[in-house]
Amino acid sequence: MSEHRPGEVFCLGLAIQDIIMSVAEIPAQPVKIYAKSRREVGGGPAANASVAIARLGGKANFAGRLGEDATGVALHRELNSEAVDTRWLRHFAGHRSPGSVILVDGSGERLIVAYADPDLPDDAEWLEPENLGGAVLCDLSWPKGALKTYKAARSQGIPTVLDADISRHDRDAIAPLVDIAEYVVFSRPGLAQFSGTDDIEAGLRLVAGPQHKLTGVTDGAGGLYWLCEGKLANTRPPSVHVVDTVGAGDAFHGALALALSHRWPIEKAIAFSNTVAALKCAMPGGRAGLPTRADIVRFDPSFDLP
Repeated sequence: MSEHRPGEVFCLGLAIQDIIMSVAEIPAQPVKIYAKSRREVGGGPAANASVAIARLGGKANFAGRLGEDATGVALHRELNSEAVDTRWLRHFAGHRSPGSVILVDGSGERLIVAYADPDLPDDAEWLEPENLGGAVLCDLSWPKGALKTYKAARSQGIPTVLDADISRHDRDAIAPLVDIAEYVVFSRPGLAQFSGTDDIEAGLRLVAGPQHKLTGVTDGAGGLYWLCEGKLANTRPPSVHVVDTVGAGDAFHGALALALSHRWPIEKAIAFSNTVAALKCAMPGGRAGLPTRADIVRFDPSFDLP
């Protein structure tokens, strides 16, 4: 049985290579435009969350699937360079690693076009971590791996966080993850896709269950909307000059899982997560802009982690 380890988070899901292009504005119709800058950096909800946790002073473990190609090697190396434990990151011969092209406009908003090999093996029998740390965070990219990990975590009393963004999997594949996770935080598009409505409160009420300790949705500058004692609550992030919103949701989820590993009260965990996400938005480059522990403490000393 896994031993609870405060400050340690087991992350599972997507690692992807992001090509980030800075443009004056995101076009509304097919047209040729020129970017002002280009950057290649690792991305993916769970992978970015693992880097966020490591930069915040926690211990991050990452489990996922990559192709056996140059992109996969680069992604693996980058996670290692961020002090993320990648012993459960597996490469599969004959398959391509995920990739995306992201357009970021002058206000920091983005358009993402992502590719993931649909034939990448989804079997999770090989996934047998001995320790899940103090919290588990999964995204929706690998439902079989996430469900197996959640079941193990729940049996050991370890908090489970779900990053529920838009998914290429059908609802039947991801519904079990929403049902089993204790802390479910959607993106606004992810909630609309899963619930079938764009209304935040109606969507949250449709998906909330008695097993959930938090059912919420991030909405950019609007912060987190969540159901608290049957009512819709809203906690907004601190005001910052927004440069790039890529990775903000990932930063939020990573910070939330790290705070829960320390068993912080939910209100403080949400405020901490909002702050980490906001400071990420103040820096360019997706993963490159994830804040460090020193950045957070300098901004708000009350968030100094053990």
